[in-house]
Amino acid sequence: MSSELEKPPVTIELLIPVDKYLSAGVHIGTHICTKYMESFVYKVRPDGVYILDVRKIDERLRIAGKLLAMYDPAKIAVVSARLYGRKPVLKMCQYLQCKPYVERFLPGTFTNPALSAYFEPATVLVTDPRADAQAIKEASEIGIPVVAFADTDNKAENIDLVIPANNRGRKSLALLYWILTRQILRERGSIPANSDLPEPPTEFETPA
Repeated sequence: MSSELEKPPVTIELLIPVDKYLSAGVHIGTHICTKYMESFVYKVRPDGVYILDVRKIDERLRIAGKLLAMYDPAKIAVVSARLYGRKPVLKMCQYLQCKPYVERFLPGTFTNPALSAYFEPATVLVTDPRADAQAIKEASEIGIPVVAFADTDNKAENIDLVIPANNRGRKSLALLYWILTRQILRERGSIPANSDLPEPPTEFETPA
């Protein structure tokens, strides 16, 4: 099915043109949909793939931008065990000066002060609730909010704000992190409300 047929009717102004969302595949879900993620689904394709609603992705990116802009960037932990999330996370942290975790997440990082890698974040952003489950578990134990990109097959336990999205695709994750980084900077007043980052989303992509 063409992306044109998957395009939801858009009556609000999105953060980027809908075609850019679609070309990056941010709306492409999986063949599985958990109960929690049902509310973010636009349709189910004939091949059984769940398609996320671009308007709801955009809405949650706006909310996440406002939320994360409230925190000291040095106290924001950004986590990605997924390979395609690693460069986007590093680029976000380069712009925002937050703390990246793109290698194996060492158990006790947020909960064991005796570890040399110990860090006490104020909030955590994760790329995939399944792959980054240890970081979510520890954030829950210390009582800090978790923001997560979640695909249709993800569960939402211990997540405070879900951003529905294709959290597996190289182009999708690059665009999502680019938009969220830009939105946080806009919310902070670090860049004008109509301004872009100096680099395009392709610079956030992990090499193929």
